[in-house]
Amino acid sequence: MSAARTDTGRLTRPLVLIGAPGAGKSTVGRLLADRLGCDFLDVDDVIEERTGRTVRDIFAYDGEAAFRTIESAVTLDLLDRPAVISLGGGAPMTPAVQQGLAGHTVVWLEVAAGRAADRVGLNVARPLLLGNVRGQLRALLEQRLPTYAALATHRVTTDELTPDEVTEAVLAAVGHPAAIEVHADDPYVVQVGPGVLDRVASLVGDTRRVAILHPAVLRDVAGRVAAAVAGETLLIELPDGEQAKTATVLADCWDRLAAAGFTRSDLVIGLGGGATTDLAGFVAASWLRGVRFLTLPSTVLAMVDAAVGGKTGINIAAGKNLVGAFHEPIGVLCDTDLLRTLDPRELRSGMAEVVKCGFIADPRILSLAEADVTAALAPASAVQTETIRRGIAVKARVVSDDLRERTSVGDHIGREQLNYGHTLAHAIEQREHFRWRHGEAISVGMVFVAEVARRLGLIDEALVERHRTILTALGLPTGYQPDAWPELRATMALDKKARGDTLRLVVLRGLADPVIAEGIDEDLLTEAYAATCRR
Repeated sequence: MSAARTDTGRLTRPLVLIGAPGAGKSTVGRLLADRLGCDFLDVDDVIEERTGRTVRDIFAYDGEAAFRTIESAVTLDLLDRPAVISLGGGAPMTPAVQQGLAGHTVVWLEVAAGRAADRVGLNVARPLLLGNVRGQLRALLEQRLPTYAALATHRVTTDELTPDEVTEAVLAAVGHPAAIEVHADDPYVVQVGPGVLDRVASLVGDTRRVAILHPAVLRDVAGRVAAAVAGETLLIELPDGEQAKTATVLADCWDRLAAAGFTRSDLVIGLGGGATTDLAGFVAASWLRGVRFLTLPSTVLAMVDAAVGGKTGINIAAGKNLVGAFHEPIGVLCDTDLLRTLDPRELRSGMAEVVKCGFIADPRILSLAEADVTAALAPASAVQTETIRRGIAVKARVVSDDLRERTSVGDHIGREQLNYGHTLAHAIEQREHFRWRHGEAISVGMVFVAEVARRLGLIDEALVERHRTILTALGLPTGYQPDAWPELRATMALDKKARGDTLRLVVLRGLADPVIAEGIDEDLLTEAYAATCRR
């Protein structure tokens, strides 16, 4: 059972947390409420507020039976509210509460007795834990575990997780989409999870005309989107992949909008992979000097990279993404159900961008992928969804701080950090006439800049090997043609991060510590590339 929610993502029914003292119900409950935009209600806190007495005093002067009666009444009252509700450890043992929980979303935060004792400490405010905390907790758990298991609709083990990680695990377990805000000039929200495509109508509103740009493979999905919106719809089918990002296709889209009478109050939707959303965003940015734009990414790569941040553009003969504009969407819907249609190569390619976010900012992504590569590659799995959400969160934080890629000064690196591995990658893509997937080229590019960083004395061999190990496990290439360096180096000179004749590379000074390296010795670059190709 999933927690009910509206099209805005808010709860319409309660999400109830149960578990032993020390499981983190209060801490995680507050984080969940913040993510879900609802109230957090701790039953013990409500009892104290309503009675004007502490839980400890009620236990001491009236006894446990009297407390359980009060607790049951308060719990049943709160179960009518659309909130995250934390129950006391003993509340589920009361028959009235058990009956009240029937039909609700109940998440058991599971914790080992030893770990719970470490978290609780010598907390004398908990009446049932006076004295030997470990012994009392062990006894309580033995008594309560069968009831917790029987009542829970979902179970999340918390022992090795931080509160933030438990929060993500709960959201994934109940199937509630994550909402990540991007603080642009006009802030917008990225929604991530199964079924979020159903929310497109609420974002489109009563817009009169809507153009939906999509590749042929998503013709049926585009039809679903068209049927969901209220306005007139114009379906524009695009070539596959990078073939969509050309001046010819761009001009054809302009002609289609003109023929349909699109005005500045109308809306463009980009449904598809990164190439589609890049092109659709540039269409929106350039038509009448800017119309509203909504992104519906259908691939891992598009969700983590192209759909967020407002970079739009097309390719020209001289290089990739050399013509474009910054144009933020009004919202992004990352429906993970769409990932089930992707072929394995596309999934692997997208995971390169996810892993990039792990190396530059969130090592938890790497740990999740390393722990279970199969799950990380399984379409719409809990592990894959969490890594995608984390990757999007990384990009959202970075672009919110540096919307126009202008703030990299000295050791402070802004939006440019998102180009980790991209300088060589773009050159490989161009040399391959875009037959290589973007993520495949980025994989090689990340190993290259890791080799550069090691030769600059910034990172050790172990971190270089970690790049190779995780990328290889994901089925991605870690080397390219040894004799291609002169041509690749010439193309890299046109990279957007270059300043004059000076090549600038994003490298690591340590895990999750990216910096800009410039003026790098050419022999060092050549040697690093050779090392990249040796394996």
